[in-house]
Amino acid sequence: MNVTMNKLDAVNATITISLEEKDYQDKIKKMLRDINNNRPEPGFRPGKVPAALIQKKYGKAVKSDVLNKEVADALYNYIQENNIQVLGQPVPVPAADFSLDNKDFTFEFKVGVAPEIDTHVNKEMHIPYYTIEVSEEMIQRQDEMLRRRYGKQEPGEEVEPNALVKGVITELDAEGKPLEGGIVVENGILSPEYFKSEEQKALFAGKKVGDVVVFNPAATCDGNETELSSMLNIDKEQTANHHGDFTMDIKEIIVLKPAEDGAEFFDAAFGKDNVHDAEEYKTAIKNLIASQLENDSNFRFTIDGKETLLKAVGEIELPDAVLKDYLKMQNENLTDENIDEEYTRMRPDLVWQLIREAVARQLEVKATAEDMKTFARQIAASRFAQYGMAGVPENILDKYAEEMLANEQTRRQIADQVFDSMMWGALKEAVTTDDKTVTVEQFNELFKTEE
Repeated sequence: MNVTMNKLDAVNATITISLEEKDYQDKIKKMLRDINNNRPEPGFRPGKVPAALIQKKYGKAVKSDVLNKEVADALYNYIQENNIQVLGQPVPVPAADFSLDNKDFTFEFKVGVAPEIDTHVNKEMHIPYYTIEVSEEMIQRQDEMLRRRYGKQEPGEEVEPNALVKGVITELDAEGKPLEGGIVVENGILSPEYFKSEEQKALFAGKKVGDVVVFNPAATCDGNETELSSMLNIDKEQTANHHGDFTMDIKEIIVLKPAEDGAEFFDAAFGKDNVHDAEEYKTAIKNLIASQLENDSNFRFTIDGKETLLKAVGEIELPDAVLKDYLKMQNENLTDENIDEEYTRMRPDLVWQLIREAVARQLEVKATAEDMKTFARQIAASRFAQYGMAGVPENILDKYAEEMLANEQTRRQIADQVFDSMMWGALKEAVTTDDKTVTVEQFNELFKTEE
């Protein structure tokens, strides 16, 4: 067997594989013997079928299978051993004189080769990096959210903005009297804070236990079927028939008392013994917000970084013809008539993928199994935090991380995310970042100018 490569230009080549009968004949004989020994034939015992009959019945199919495997293995090994960066897959060139009756064979493949890319990544490359300043307003909003999340519900004397109101909800007729046969919810619960109508919300403000409020449930939720059916304890299909007024006979008021400073609150919000007083609490909030905003800053860096790299690299030559042939082989819906349009759509993504991989090679970015586990643990911790669970034990996070990585699809997604994160992190260290501190409003304007 002989395998040779002919470089046509920077991104196109052909690989030729030549086989003589001696290269594959023994494998054909072995496969035919295996068929004789294992596949029953009418009138013959296994292993006793005449060789001529086996050859006549299976010879060409076996020869085809052996040739395909020999060529595929030779092609794969040659590409691996010579570290050829192939784009897509090699595309076979049809041979006009091919016949299984031949003894010697020559197979030719068109190969698209990835271009050499100079990324220009060094300290002379400048990429903007925007740090969003943490405002007092942000700190106040986060403080209010945390105090509400870890606050306690207790009986109230009157309806406050965040109160739950419990009582009997009764449907009224056109004259404002209880509707005969109408809806009566004995254990009704309302949260005026979430009413969509300010007018309806105002009807409950300051009311006390024993008061009766006339309100319109449909108006509180803009007639939303799901919300209305839950409020009135009826099926969604029935809600359209109950858009009139109701009364709420208030039996109980539950108010949320925001959490107050103290070890119990600090531990619940930021984990045990991480915060000890009001000053540390405010610092922890600021750091929390800054960490969240850093994700936005890093996302913006990927946008500006990609744009900078694309400009620096410039136009890239690709083996367009080979890639089009490959795409047509992979998708029967692609033809000579529509392949140009589809390829034009896909080409920018391929160019960016090649630049991204070139940067990763230059900066020696590699995502290890430990990196993936650390990232999976971060995902698990973030999910727990969404439910107000801070300081989750390490063994629990490890368990969830291992479960995520056990799923092949999730594992691939995590691997891509880790690789991206590491690549952008390495790029940030390798270039010069033009650091700019901006307000959240100024940061948002960056995206509006691109619309």
